[in-house]
Amino acid sequence: MAPSIVTVIREDPRDTPRAVEALRIALGLSTGENPLTVILLGQAPRLLSEDIDDLQDAEILEKYLPSFKHLKIPFIVPPGARSTFSLDNEFSAREAPSEEVADLVAAADRTLVF
Repeated sequence: MAPSIVTVIREDPRDTPRAVEALRIALGLSTGENPLTVILLGQAPRLLSEDIDDLQDAEILEKYLPSFKHLKIPFIVPPGARSTFSLDNEFSAREAPSEEVADLVAAADRTLVF
């Protein structure tokens, strides 16, 4: 079985382009047979918001978001993030408590943290 990959993004995309770069890297990792899950913590769920104009590198982010929707890459966000950040419903995003997030990270074969 292919190794599972979890990408954790906790950077605030309003303050640094690192969050968008992390999402771009995650998309690249999704092209293989490895199951990928992206966990967005803190302010990172803004990457999936319906309004991304105030984010660093928003023009780059706009290029990659359709691929995440098309590939149905699973996103995990904290409880309440869907309403707090007005997440776009076209993403495969679900809310999960911190205990489940910890379990996902612990069970992954590979973890990248940004």
